[in-house]
Amino acid sequence: MPRIRLPRSLRPTLIVLALAGLACDEPAAPAVHKGKPRAQQQAEEAKAFEEGAPAAPKEAISAAALIDRARPLLGATALSAESPTNPLTDAKIDLGRKLYYDPRLSKGQTFSCNSCHDLAHYGIDTRERDGGRARTSEGHKKQFGERNSPTVYHAAFGLAQFWDGRAADVEAQAQMPITNPVEMAMANPESVIAVMKSIPGYLPLFQAAFPDDSDPITFENIGKAVGAFERKLVTVAPFDRFMKGDTAALDDDQLRGLKVFLDAGCTQCHTGPSVGGTQFQKLGTTKAWPEPLADTGREKHTGAAADRYFFKVPTLRNVTETGPWLHDGSVTSLERMVQLMAEHQTSGGKLTAEQTRLLVAFLGALRGDIPRDYIAEPQLPENGPTTPGPDPS
Repeated sequence: MPRIRLPRSLRPTLIVLALAGLACDEPAAPAVHKGKPRAQQQAEEAKAFEEGAPAAPKEAISAAALIDRARPLLGATALSAESPTNPLTDAKIDLGRKLYYDPRLSKGQTFSCNSCHDLAHYGIDTRERDGGRARTSEGHKKQFGERNSPTVYHAAFGLAQFWDGRAADVEAQAQMPITNPVEMAMANPESVIAVMKSIPGYLPLFQAAFPDDSDPITFENIGKAVGAFERKLVTVAPFDRFMKGDTAALDDDQLRGLKVFLDAGCTQCHTGPSVGGTQFQKLGTTKAWPEPLADTGREKHTGAAADRYFFKVPTLRNVTETGPWLHDGSVTSLERMVQLMAEHQTSGGKLTAEQTRLLVAFLGALRGDIPRDYIAEPQLPENGPTTPGPDPS
């Protein structure tokens, strides 16, 4: 009998029909394979194949294209935040560094600027309370502030200071905690100056920092010196190398996370080289915040109802290291913080688990190197015979 050759295109079809038991002239009992009906076995094999199938190929990501897209919105950090009203000099920075670490600027002589903004730990308060990092900082007589202590790294690039923007710059900000009764608790600027003038070693340092002032030890100059020091508190991260054209500076997940960051509209708020700090935004811009907000934000400072629930957008530099997050330190998971921001602050809304993972990976590229030499704790001038001791009252 001559052999019939079927067209190649029909062979798979006939094979499938035969396996399904439909190629027979008469109905047959259900086929059994390995003790199971053939249809059940095929269904299980199909499911196993799907679950074990290799993932679909990832979308190709062009690092160069991402650089071009991100540069107008973000950018590499500068190494200092220059000020026309407070020019940086080595003498001024050296004085500011000492003042930053000096606990004698506090009433109980137990707290310095570094207590709440620990430079060795990305400029935040790392002290613990209730088994984790404290949401807000402890000050004089074990009092706690209302708001989380933000990082001082890159802070000088911001449009204003504090969560509500009540200080125009780091020079003004540096003075306020010293006389705040909950923080360093000095009675007034005059009492601060009396302490500084009682320490003999500070006079030549102030004279070198402010050579044109006949009486250089002033409260304003304390702020200028600390501010000058803070204006160079900068960390350089892989993202900076990326923004300067190094396409290999970010790994694949970080590249994809940057794309999520841009696609989700995060740059509507987190803009500029500091990736934030350039504007105030309402918490719950596109969707009401899930928890009632006891803190009305900028309204406390301005008194304007239009500023209710507005806070300064924080820098995302080193954000992986600066938790807990939010103005009140109420969010202890960075993944949760990212999800809240996407859902309540962007028009794109909720992120998938994979988008969240990638976005957090990108935020890791904003983690910079701490400038260990610059922040090295200095030797402080010794007390004089009239220098007052600590006052715990």
